[in-house]
Amino acid sequence: MKVLCDRERLREGLALVNSVIPTKATRPAIENVLLVATDNALELVGTDLEVSLRLRIDDVKVIEPGTVLAPGRVTSDFVRDLGGETVELERQGDQLIITAGADRCELPTVDPDEYPVIVHFDPSGALSLQAGTFTKLVGRTAFAAAREQGRYAMHGILTLVEDGILRMVGTDGRRLAVASNPLDSESGPPRKAIVPTKGMQTFVRVLSDPLEQVQLQFGTNQLGLKTRRAEVFARLIEGDFPRYAAVIPAETNHMVEADPELFARKLRLVSNVTTSDARAVRVGIRSDRITLYGRSTSTGQATSELEAIAKGTDAEITFNPDFILEGLKNCESDRVRLEFNERTSPGKFTLGENYVYIVMPITVDV
Repeated sequence: MKVLCDRERLREGLALVNSVIPTKATRPAIENVLLVATDNALELVGTDLEVSLRLRIDDVKVIEPGTVLAPGRVTSDFVRDLGGETVELERQGDQLIITAGADRCELPTVDPDEYPVIVHFDPSGALSLQAGTFTKLVGRTAFAAAREQGRYAMHGILTLVEDGILRMVGTDGRRLAVASNPLDSESGPPRKAIVPTKGMQTFVRVLSDPLEQVQLQFGTNQLGLKTRRAEVFARLIEGDFPRYAAVIPAETNHMVEADPELFARKLRLVSNVTTSDARAVRVGIRSDRITLYGRSTSTGQATSELEAIAKGTDAEITFNPDFILEGLKNCESDRVRLEFNERTSPGKFTLGENYVYIVMPITVDV
């Protein structure tokens, strides 16, 4: 194999592919990046056996087609720090030679036959949607997915297609984010998958143009995404996802609307006095304002108010402020709405069109 490639495009591609390559693995071959030169393109492939990424770099000069399996991290780091505009990649025996001007690196290679087979995207029955729609739904839900050990199914994003709607759900058992968007094309039969959060984040990383039409393929055990330059596959999580619809209140007794940026600023202000082992802020609603109160035996107490419009009787509810602030970061409306029934019932935040965020309250007194 011998290829001449633009350094910046190669650097970007290697950085993307290395985001899925593990630094340590029980199967050493997958610590490498697979380079495949064919015709006038160079493919970069990486996997951790859960998420796989194939990235195509066009407009390269392929002097000699071929395949090389080389150390992922070192290859990416060396190309990143090169100064020349053009990089030459050449396999000589069991070495990969990387050259740019006066800079040169010789890396050991591994037999490509030791690398797992990464399937190619099958377009039959795939959904078509705008990249920006997919990115938006992932951003609205991924932050709420579980990070700590627990129910395995909650470490992914539930992805549903039904009646022309694409819906995503993320939860860690203490909060839940649900977002949906109509599809531009015929959706076909209902589909359902629990996709690892890492897989969803990798999908988003390869989406550079929000207006590009991409394809989404629900397979038996994986979800595939295809763009003009990339194919990404994520192995699905097996298990039962929580019955998310049952958590969303159908009717509520109390409702308040406020400016999301002001609400977030006031909430951060009051939460400064709370400690990591007692993160709790009391939210009091009146007809024309929200009152926030936080305290800690070691750091003191704080209060703040902001204008709001409320319906129902005066009420109070207590939340972990970090959960609310994470939701408000994703608010796409000029007004955030909070609804709940009792101080011990879930709080329902409406953060945009077809976007609901549920947070369980803290029942201790503040």
